[in-house]
Amino acid sequence: MEKSLFRKEVLPFFSQFTLLIVATIIVDVMLHQLGLVWIGRYLGIPGTLIILLSFLYSLRKRKKIQRGSPKKWMHFHEICAWSGSLLILVHGGIHFNAILPWLAIIAMLVEIMSGLTGEFLLKRSQQRVSSRKKYFLQQGLSQEKIENTIFWDAVAVDLMKKWRSVHLPITLVFSVLSIIHIVTVFLFWEWK
Repeated sequence: MEKSLFRKEVLPFFSQFTLLIVATIIVDVMLHQLGLVWIGRYLGIPGTLIILLSFLYSLRKRKKIQRGSPKKWMHFHEICAWSGSLLILVHGGIHFNAILPWLAIIAMLVEIMSGLTGEFLLKRSQQRVSSRKKYFLQQGLSQEKIENTIFWDAVAVDLMKKWRSVHLPITLVFSVLSIIHIVTVFLFWEWK
């Protein structure tokens, strides 16, 4: 029996996002248990640099970088974005010191969700709906029966197609909030 779109595509997507949150909690708890909370304060710097590295994929996609396959660059983008986000989430920790960093964290989490939606779900879901449609055609089902059978899968795919309309503006919001956060850190840093 064929797995549903939810079990095959949506569940792994949420698992990957949940893994990021759980890994953040584990690292944060370990730093607290080892008395190394101060390290978290500095993890924002490498996290930000790693996320900036992930934007090399955008340069490759726009053909500013000619080397390497787009698929490998996309994989590089995903690894850098996930790793950098982990470091930044640990940096943010569970400390409620100021609203600006939390707004940046929330924007980053929404950006991660939209990025995962676009890459992890949309392409795979479109392929799945297409292959199911072909399979049912080969089985001799009528067009109406096929449409009824794959209706909810098709609705899910149509909703996911709107992911770029969220991902790009959220990337901009996250970037602006992060820059403001970094500038305010430098302004109020105790340089003694």
